[in-house]
Amino acid sequence: MPRQPSATPRKQPKQERSQATVEAILSATTHILTENGYDQLTTNRVAEQAGVSIGSLYQYFPNKEALVFALAEHHANEMVQLAQYHLEGLSVGEASLQANRTIPEVLRQIVKAAVAAHAVNPKLHRVLHEQIPHREVMQRLDEAKMENLLRAFLAQRSDQLQPKNLELTVFVVERTVRALIHGAMIDRPELLKTGEFEQELIAMLSAYLVKK
Repeated sequence: MPRQPSATPRKQPKQERSQATVEAILSATTHILTENGYDQLTTNRVAEQAGVSIGSLYQYFPNKEALVFALAEHHANEMVQLAQYHLEGLSVGEASLQANRTIPEVLRQIVKAAVAAHAVNPKLHRVLHEQIPHREVMQRLDEAKMENLLRAFLAQRSDQLQPKNLELTVFVVERTVRALIHGAMIDRPELLKTGEFEQELIAMLSAYLVKK
């Protein structure tokens, strides 16, 4: 059985010059992916676009799979960092702040964080999801953190909730937010630029969660 090509980068850049080289390579990879697609991506084209020798590229990335893996991980990290920025003040440890927040208020903050995260280079995000053969790395967008925040917040308000199964409720809310925002980004990206989409999503989730 033939071995699958490794998607693991060969080494991590430590010096400033090496970091600049890797950044140029990843930038070139982004350009080719978004303008020409995955099938047209080759290490030679990336090296030419980045202005580096193919030997320099191979010092860090053994093949195009490793290039895409590194780019997807970099993109995911950018999304997570932006989402965390928008979720400041909603951490599990800040119980005093949580106590004064209504369910719609927290939903608004979570939805805004998710929308902001998906607004990071949506063209690249779409290519990574639609064209890349192995997309596991794109599933690591801090789902556990979001679920933990939801779980801690909703557990404190069980008397206000319409659903009775907390774990199922957390799953439904987290997956609904992620699926709808991802779907809008893929099929209707203009919706992410309007507050109306956010309001509709918040209204839907509030209707599901809040006891009448």
